Amino acid sequence: MSELQAFWNEEDGVGVVEVILILLVLIALVLIFKEQLTKVVKSILAKVASQSNSV
Repeated sequence: MSELQAFWNEEDGVGVVEVILILLVLIALVLIFKEQLTKVVKSILAKVASQSNSV
C-alpha cells in the first residue's frame, strides 16, 4: 500500500506536462496569429534596413 501512496504522491512528471501544455498553447497562438506576426516582423525588418542605410 505504501508503494501505491508513493506513486500517487510523486510529482516528477507534472513539470513535463506543464512544459508540454505551455508549448502547445504557444504553437496554437503562433498558428492563429501567423499573418499578423509576419506583418509585424516584416515592418520591423524594413525599418531596420532603411535606418541602417542612413547610418
